[in-house]
Amino acid sequence: MKLKPYVWLAIPAVVAASCTNKSKTESDVPVRTVFFDKSGMDTTVNPGDNFFLYASGAWMKKTEIPPSETGWGSFYTLYDDNQKNLRKILDGLAASTNTEGTPEQKVGDLYASGMDTVAIEKLGYEPLKPVLAKIDAVKDYKQLIDYLADGYKDGEGALLGFSVGPDDKISTKYAVNFSQDGLNLPNRDYYFKTDSVSLNIIAQYKKYIAKLFTLTGVNAATATKQADDIFKLETAIAQSHSTPVELRDPVKNYNKFTVADFQKQVPDIDLKSVLSKLMVKTDTVLVGQPKYFQALDALLKSQPIEVWKEKLKFDELTGSANALSKAFRDARFDFFGKTLSGTKQQKERWKKMVSTVDNDLGELLGQLYVEKYFPADAKKRMLDLVNNLQSVYHSRIEKLDWMSPDTKKRALAKLDAFTKKIGYPDKWKKYDDVTINKGTYYKNVQSIEKHNYKEMVGKMGKPVDKTEWGMTPPTVNAYYNPAFNEIVFPAGILQFPFFDKDADDAVNYGAIGAVIGHEMTHGFDDQGRQYDKDGNLKDWWTPEDAAKFKTKVQLVIDQYDKYTLLNNLHVNGSLTQGENLADIGGLAIAYQAFKNTEQGKSDKKIDGLTPDQRFFLSFGQVWRIKNRDETMRMRINTDPHSPEMFRVNGPLSNMPEFYKAFNIKPGSKLYREEKDRVKVW
Repeated sequence: MKLKPYVWLAIPAVVAASCTNKSKTESDVPVRTVFFDKSGMDTTVNPGDNFFLYASGAWMKKTEIPPSETGWGSFYTLYDDNQKNLRKILDGLAASTNTEGTPEQKVGDLYASGMDTVAIEKLGYEPLKPVLAKIDAVKDYKQLIDYLADGYKDGEGALLGFSVGPDDKISTKYAVNFSQDGLNLPNRDYYFKTDSVSLNIIAQYKKYIAKLFTLTGVNAATATKQADDIFKLETAIAQSHSTPVELRDPVKNYNKFTVADFQKQVPDIDLKSVLSKLMVKTDTVLVGQPKYFQALDALLKSQPIEVWKEKLKFDELTGSANALSKAFRDARFDFFGKTLSGTKQQKERWKKMVSTVDNDLGELLGQLYVEKYFPADAKKRMLDLVNNLQSVYHSRIEKLDWMSPDTKKRALAKLDAFTKKIGYPDKWKKYDDVTINKGTYYKNVQSIEKHNYKEMVGKMGKPVDKTEWGMTPPTVNAYYNPAFNEIVFPAGILQFPFFDKDADDAVNYGAIGAVIGHEMTHGFDDQGRQYDKDGNLKDWWTPEDAAKFKTKVQLVIDQYDKYTLLNNLHVNGSLTQGENLADIGGLAIAYQAFKNTEQGKSDKKIDGLTPDQRFFLSFGQVWRIKNRDETMRMRINTDPHSPEMFRVNGPLSNMPEFYKAFNIKPGSKLYREEKDRVKVW
């Protein structure tokens, strides 16, 4: 069983010192009257030199990152507030006797079982012994392949990167997907870098591998050798992996084969048997990275079977560590938390369990969450904002001077076809086959894993269900899904500092407006632009327009490649190009939409700030965040989002309206000559 890792959102914050008064409503939602943290600004900084620090410099200096966090800021504080609200729900349910099979019983008892650390401690790694025994029983690489495929239905599969999802070129049809897998470090680059920081990570990783084995009774010398063997094997696997930048190209990562044709590329992996064990029937498969599977086919035979078994045991131990006794949880945290992310201490148990329940039974917990914390008028106000920005985007595309009428027509059709999902699903998922008991945490998670797999493979042969959500309602995030051509805003992010139904338009358009514009622009970034209005990977651009787009995007790549932090560590402009395009386009669209409002057309000041200044400060402060150095190093290597300072300063440096609002002249550090400014959408 491989538990989903806890994902702590490393993003920015406006912890507005906001004179709030608690309403006396049942939902206990705060009512705010102040929407800026003016004390957090550093007005000694020229806004034209570094607007990120002008908006939040004082806050950056005085803010201490909590020891259990990788960073601190808006996403963190809102996520933290959401966890407290979810805890109220779960504490009440865990202490109650709820009717068997109801959402209340399942989420409450899952939470209670995870909070019962006494029972978990008594078991040690006992729950994992059956699967370790299955690995021990493997005699050769053919039995190894059987184990790899057979384990997926129980959450134990590995190396095949198997999933079922929409066919990128036939978005109404589900397809079998295989993608590169097999690494436990964040990506391939971690296995090959030789700088001192990277070498320390490798050394600590090997110690972590050995530690997990010693916790199962293996002697120290043997465990150390196993760690070396596993790292060498993973390094061999990593050589076949595509880089994060290569993974951004949907065309290169779309490779459809008949099963018979793909079998020729992997002669020693019996695909017919594999698919049977995976419980899917298909004549064709999508293979994201064929080179990986060709290498895997060779490695399965060339590497000693005992080393493969050691690796699979480690995969199970590290994947399940958070569901085992304290020694395993501590070991995992020491590496992934301290070494990789710089976190000083583990989160409180209740926070981990709130996240687990949200991840595993999110649409059961989500029903209870939105009923209490997401008022109907917030959804209506949000839909109005989305529609306003969509209308502005439509007019901006119509007026583009670099795009031909033929491509414009298709772009507008795609924009108009956006599905808008706000708050929560109209149709909730069911978990009828999930069994949850208060005293059996590991078994509970196993039941959920089995349900998830059964639900996934059950989609084969059915039309794609585009009502599905990819995030749970309490999630503090948003996304664009090219296969569904949809923009999705869970209830979790539709709160201060991103959105407040009582805030003036400058605040909301600068914050959630820019987020909305950002997600819309993902439909037309370097990846999203390659999908048509129906969600199919299909080239709908004229060659001339595609060439012009790539020329404009190169300006974005060049701009962000120059940004550095942590002793000249460069942002990867190619890796971050899609998010940077979305930031730049999203802010421009949000600003134009704001200018269509009554406040946007006026010059009336609030708190001594003009409407435009409030808009840009709202944007600047909502991306306020402070990261640990270790976390930022990992993000630079793996994250397609730029560091928050550049998510603020980068887009603003391309906006003449920003220059005007703060009287920014040539010579300022953010000032860019007209010819250098990015103007795509």
